[in-house]
Formats: sequence, C-alpha cells, structure tokens
Amino acid sequence: MVKRTRFFYGWIVVGFTVVSMVLIYGIRHSFSVFFPPILDEFGWGRGSTAFIMSLSILMYGLSAPVAGSLGDRWKPRKVMPIGIAVLGLATASCAFANELWHFYVLFGVLTPIGTAFSGWPLLGPALANWFSKRRGLTLGLGQMGGGLSFTYGMFAELAISQLGWRYAFFVLAGTLVAVLLPLHFLFFHYRPENKGVRPYGAAELSGVEAPNSGRAVVKNTPSRDWTLRQAMGTYQLWFLVLSQSLYWGVGAYMVLAHQVKFTEDAGYSSIFSASIFGLFGIFHAVGQACAFISDRIGREKTITLAAILSIGSLVALLSVRDSFQPLLLYVYATCFGCGSGLYSPTIVAGAADIFHGRNFGGIAALLLTGMGVGAVIGPWLGGYIYDISGSYSGAFLLCMACFGFACIAVWIAAPRNAARLKG
Repeated sequence: MVKRTRFFYGWIVVGFTVVSMVLIYGIRHSFSVFFPPILDEFGWGRGSTAFIMSLSILMYGLSAPVAGSLGDRWKPRKVMPIGIAVLGLATASCAFANELWHFYVLFGVLTPIGTAFSGWPLLGPALANWFSKRRGLTLGLGQMGGGLSFTYGMFAELAISQLGWRYAFFVLAGTLVAVLLPLHFLFFHYRPENKGVRPYGAAELSGVEAPNSGRAVVKNTPSRDWTLRQAMGTYQLWFLVLSQSLYWGVGAYMVLAHQVKFTEDAGYSSIFSASIFGLFGIFHAVGQACAFISDRIGREKTITLAAILSIGSLVALLSVRDSFQPLLLYVYATCFGCGSGLYSPTIVAGAADIFHGRNFGGIAALLLTGMGVGAVIGPWLGGYIYDISGSYSGAFLLCMACFGFACIAVWIAAPRNAARLKG
C-alpha cells in the first residue's frame, strides 16, 4: 500500500545528495590546490602533471556507465559504500606517492572509479526516480553539492598550509569516510518504492488525484521506456554527449585545472588563488540552484545563457595581467560559476526529458563518458600549450570556442521536442 504523507522523503534524498557531492567531488576538485606544491616538489612539466586530472576524468567517464547500469539493475545501497571505501583508500594512498606514475594510478585511475560508484552516476538517477516533476529544480539543488565541492579546495589549501600536501590527502580521505558512510546507511534510498511512496508529481502525471490537492489532473500519455541500445541509436543522445564533452571535458576542466596556477603566475598568493577557486564554487552552487529556470524558459535557452556567462568569464580572466586586478578575478569567478552551475543540471534535465525510464541511469552516465573523453584533452592540453608558449591565452581562447559549440549541440539535440520521440 502506498503511503501518503505531508512531508515528502525525496527532499531528504536531495539533502543527502548535496552533502555527498561536496565530500566526493571535493577530492577531485581539490586537484588545483595540490597542483602547485606537487610541481614545486617534483619539478615535472605542467602538461604531464595536469594529465593526472585528464586521466582521472577519463576513468570517471568510462566507469560512470557501469555504475549507472548497476544502479538500474542491482542495489545502489550496496554499491555506494564500496565506492566510498575505494575513493577514501586511494585518496589516502596519494600521500605516499613519489613518482608521476604513482599519481596516475592512485588519483588518475582509482579515485575516479570510487567517485563513479559513489557519486553522480547513482545520485543523479536517484533524484530523477524520486521526482517526476520539477526535475530541473531538484537536479539543480542536488548538484549544488558539486558546486560547493569547489569551495572544498579552500579546506584542502588550509590543510596543506598547516600539515603539508601529503597529510592533507589523509584529512580529505578521513573526512569522506567518517561523515558519508553513516549518512548513506541512514538516509539514502535509490527509489521511492523502497520507502513505500510514489515519485513527486507522479499522481498528477498519471491523472490520479494528487495527495492533498483536492483535484484531479488530466492524464498524460505515458512516455516511452527507453533502453540504452535504443537511446544510443538516436542523434539526440550523441549531441548531448558531445555538448558535455566540449563544455566540461575540454573547456571547463582545462580552466579549472590551471586557474590556481594562473593566478599565482599573475602574482597572487596561494591563499588568494584558492579563495578565487572557492568563490567560483559558491557561484557554481548559485547557478545550480537557479537551474529551475530551465523548467520555465526551456533547456536550450538556459544552456545558451550558461555559454554566454562562461565565455564572458574567460574574457575577464584573459584580461588579468598583474596582481592589481582582483576585480577581474571576481568577475571571472562569478560569471563562470553561475554559467557552469546552470549548465550541469540543465544538460541532465534535458536528457531526462527525452530518455527517462527504468534505464536512465546508464543513459545519463553516457554524458559523463563524454565528459571523460573530452577531459583527456582538456587539462593536459592547457598545460601543454603553456609549456610550449609560456602563456595560457591560446588555451583559454580554445575553451571559449568549446563553450559556444557545446551550446549549438544542445540546440540540435532539442530537448524541447522530446514529445516527438515518445510513443
């Protein structure tokens, strides 16, 4: 029997997702603050060192479909603790790294596998399962943790300044395991059926009288239940994957991997540089919280706004020449944070508009695969361009082009026309 309660448990899942995203992705996004001290200690090239990040996101993208498919077919409550344990152990082991290949294996291979099996490939579909309506809002709220994870770099920078970069890895790993494992067992449920409730808005979409509404809603036509193979046969999915690859894989992660070092090169302190990274994270969360506008103005228009903000942010960043222009860095962090924050949940909501069903976990994870493939190029290429030119200008101009093409790809995929693919 389905329970009807005034408080919907799905909001607890949203809250759990926010906390999880901060702790899980805070480890990956802290790479920028570990980047300078690792360079200083070992003297490796920026391209080869930044490839740690490229490899990490590639492995994350390759692992995500496996994690998402397991979520569709198996029990995420058993999968996620394993992912958390792998991520924690791999992060702690980075403290013992002395060779570049050590970082490639630990941070580049093992941590992203742990991230995929505990992070968004399971959390994102869980939110889509819990909410049939207001997905743009709930996915945006859930991903606020991803935005706040960039502020985690300030916590990592504090640990580095007090304990050194090696012990800082222990701090991040210990915080992850001590906080997240208990919360997972207490609060996480992948499907509303596990709690004996229906998804938010399901009654309205099925034409059943909504609880406490006092009225019936017109019944909608059931949507097609896509399989992964069927979705892969559509050009819409591949253009969404291409957009994610260009925006996040090549563009955003090229900038994020190098922004702390860029500001240090301009004459700013490591603490100030990390604070700009943290400011970006705050406005990234603001952008994610505002992603509900895609429910009103459409996914394509929201992505266009995100691209405009992101391109404008890099114009400001490229204008920084010395340590007397902090205002430009604030403009960069604000605009890029809001733009990338709007983009992330909107692209997932657009995919859900077209392909949501029992197999959506595996389908949505392909977007992360696209991000991973693009990231093979992004952080490494940014470092390589600097190594051969002594400047990040060419790299950041390339990022601006990627943001523009990512926007065009979403317009071609056209989530606004999702109803035409349902049957």
